[in-house]
Amino acid sequence: MLPLVALVGRPNVGKSTLFNALTRSRDALVHDEPGVTRDRHYGFCRLVEDRPFGLCDTGGLSGDEEGLAGATARQARAAVEEADLVLFVVDGREGPSAVDDAILAWLRKTGRRFFLVINKVDGLELQPVLSEFARYGVEKVIPVAAAHQRGVPELLEQVIPELPEDGDAAVLADDPHRIRIAFLGRPNVGKSTLVNRLLGEERMIASDVPGTTRDSIAVDLTRDGRDYRLIDTAGLRRRSKVEEAVEKFSVFKTLQAIENCQVAVVLLDAGEGVTEQDATVLGLILQAGKALVIAVNKWDGQSKYQREQTEGMLVRKLSFCEWAERLPISALHGTGMRELFRAIHRAHASATREFSTSEVTKALEIAYQSFPPPAVRGHVSKLRYCHPGGANPPTFIVHGTRLRVLSESYRRYLENFFRKRFKLVGTPVRFIFKEGENPYEGKKNPLSDRQIKAKRRLMRHVKRGK
Repeated sequence: MLPLVALVGRPNVGKSTLFNALTRSRDALVHDEPGVTRDRHYGFCRLVEDRPFGLCDTGGLSGDEEGLAGATARQARAAVEEADLVLFVVDGREGPSAVDDAILAWLRKTGRRFFLVINKVDGLELQPVLSEFARYGVEKVIPVAAAHQRGVPELLEQVIPELPEDGDAAVLADDPHRIRIAFLGRPNVGKSTLVNRLLGEERMIASDVPGTTRDSIAVDLTRDGRDYRLIDTAGLRRRSKVEEAVEKFSVFKTLQAIENCQVAVVLLDAGEGVTEQDATVLGLILQAGKALVIAVNKWDGQSKYQREQTEGMLVRKLSFCEWAERLPISALHGTGMRELFRAIHRAHASATREFSTSEVTKALEIAYQSFPPPAVRGHVSKLRYCHPGGANPPTFIVHGTRLRVLSESYRRYLENFFRKRFKLVGTPVRFIFKEGENPYEGKKNPLSDRQIKAKRRLMRHVKRGK
């Protein structure tokens, strides 16, 4: 493992901004509103090529141990416990505060080595700022302006010598065999609770308050010899309900998670059924062409009659993605976790399956002979051959003539036929239809001198006949 550096401090001192500056990314959500970051967010600093290290961004410590503030504090304490070095970030414009004093006292009790990083010093006289924090008696004090990348090289010069040299840089490489799974849905359907259940620890802050998760947090997991990357996302609400700028950024990060994942797990609330927003989330996943598993959470709280009603409702409202497996689970009690992973494996295997041209062409021939396309305005489409066009989702390119008049019902027939023949579950299937081009279209055959003379003689003969 690489050495780890944790960023701690009170809210709105610029920890996430410094995290983005050190990782050269925009992974951490940044906003002027205090308390945007709540969960631990990990990344890698590669600014020093021969000495990369891990970085952990944490939520602001406010001194409150109740509710979301208390959960955020527990996340920060867990980050400090596993870190090799702690960067205590303070606000140079506001100066020391009582909360900063409390955080400093706690850091000294932990026994962890830490540096004092004074952020937001741009435009300030440096000596008075340093004098204000001199009473803390910290050995290493580093002024920076993270928003403008100032002081970052000097910070790295102080941090690198303090880190152990036995880190494994191989973790920086993205493992292609690691299955990327994104957990999506409306707020308060149990996404963070499910991720915590799969990890076996309180890695994400789970609360009854809707909108607790604001950023997309990726966590690696090894289960039964297989590697996964679990991505917990913020809940997606209706666009008319999204007013805060922070939530708009959260929606953008969730859309990024959909694009980057291989399998999307959509959580539904068994008590509320399929809402309009659930259908919107499913539509975004289908548009991105991602493998899909639908998990119906809070199933344990339903009676037998309620379960029957819920199952009937799911069949009716999810007819547009009936190929996706639906599983009843309980994230709180861990019911259905093994079945959930089996469904994820089936969806991933179907989405990434490789096909040969011969087998898909044979399937097209059988489908065409079993049910030829109907005539449209006197024209019948002819399907000649097919070849694979990509994976995740499986894409097939069909060549033929008059494919523009191919009806939508016949296209669905081909999709269902291929899905059944190749046993594809949990993934959309796409077809691209290409017509053969006429090589002589738009080209004129110029006449030779001999042909021109013959044409003139013919025209004279015709005129004399009249």
